[in-house]
Amino acid sequence: MTWTSTVGVIEMPDGVRLRGRGLRKPLPPGELPEFGLYLLGKPPSPMDWEARWLRWPDFRLPADPDETVAALTEVHARARLQRVEIACGGGRGRTGTALACLAVLAGVPSDEAVDFVRGHYDRHAVETPFQRRFVRRFAPR
Repeated sequence: MTWTSTVGVIEMPDGVRLRGRGLRKPLPPGELPEFGLYLLGKPPSPMDWEARWLRWPDFRLPADPDETVAALTEVHARARLQRVEIACGGGRGRTGTALACLAVLAGVPSDEAVDFVRGHYDRHAVETPFQRRFVRRFAPR
């Protein structure tokens, strides 16, 4: 199943749709995710759906870049068939960075991915110079 609602949903150039959100905000109305990737400094509270956690402190980069590539590759594949959300505390920096990396997986050149996410998801997405550099250097294996 894919997302039919539009709150926080971004469609990638290859047709994959994902929802980004901030965990400090209320759960958006509509369908629940079938899978979630949570980008936080500590494990999230349990969810009512399947979830994966990546250690990713606020305003920083992921603790394990190789695990990040594997998780984002998994998310991209799952989003073809499931409602997948990606979330961090505020839904902009870490979530935007992950969405920009997913845009690279979907065919957006890495030097254009941040602008793509800012134009289609949140104009404030990808908050730090380190996060922008991470996206430019993102290289799926």
